[in-house]
Amino acid sequence: MSPPVPLEVGRRDPRAALKRLEASVARVIHGKPEVVRLALCALAARGHLLIEDVPGVGKTTLARALARSIGGTFRRIQFTSDLLPSDILGVSVWQPDGGRFEFKPGPIFANVVLADEINRTTPRTQSSLLEAMSEGRVSLDNKTYDLAPPFLVIATQNPLEHFGTYPLPESQMDRFLLRIRMGYPDSASERRVVMASGGDDPVAELEPAVSAADVHDLQVAAGAVRVDVSLVEYAEKLVGETRRSPFLTLGVSTRGFQAWYRASQARALSFSRDYCVPDDFKEMALPALAHRVVCGSSGGGEPLGRTREEAERVIGDLLERVPVPT
Repeated sequence: MSPPVPLEVGRRDPRAALKRLEASVARVIHGKPEVVRLALCALAARGHLLIEDVPGVGKTTLARALARSIGGTFRRIQFTSDLLPSDILGVSVWQPDGGRFEFKPGPIFANVVLADEINRTTPRTQSSLLEAMSEGRVSLDNKTYDLAPPFLVIATQNPLEHFGTYPLPESQMDRFLLRIRMGYPDSASERRVVMASGGDDPVAELEPAVSAADVHDLQVAAGAVRVDVSLVEYAEKLVGETRRSPFLTLGVSTRGFQAWYRASQARALSFSRDYCVPDDFKEMALPALAHRVVCGSSGGGEPLGRTREEAERVIGDLLERVPVPT
């Protein structure tokens, strides 16, 4: 069992910091409290976020608002077919004055990085993100450069566009803690956004709600949320079922199990609890697990691929079948 969550680190209460962050981002992301909560859970759990949705629903705004709210740096990378790894990571440039190469950091060196339309670039360029997302560092020219924390990649992809895209491989999908959808706002929230669109940029008006030290304390607190062994056994059974399911050719990996565990801890903290309940694991199952599995074949023998709907249906069925601890 994990040690008790530190309610205060020094004079800072991480749960209060999380509430301030949530309120700050919600000032520009209207009518989407669960989307904001999931984004902050990814940050608190030291993970990364994949947003799969149609254009124009606020994906970039969410990333910018989060960066402003933590007082961090923000970089947006538009992924295209001709993008190279050096365009993301950086490049060593020869300096004639000093007679040596000098490393020029790429846009990956930021606190919040928006990888826009990540599936429009080649697998070679996609793979350049793996080390940064997994280990928080970049290796180039036999040197290693650490990325300053906090470090969060928010990637987007359009599920309706298939021309000129390269599906993300399993190794890349597995690096994302959560996959979510923004969805269209309700009518009142959408009307509010439209009526305010003629004024100043609302994101630019945001002030930092927390510091980098607050974010660190928040991440420490999330990792210390208590999880009863019965919940771990429940999660282990469901993960095992994904590996045995006749509808899946690839089940949840150990990294996926870890991601689900950490995401559930972060959700508990977002509700100001220092312990997990079954609903934390159930509510985080689809965003944490569905993008990590590969569906099998349909009745006609045609591959289904990793469609969101089919993967979520299989995970949802398993959630109904595996008994929840009482």
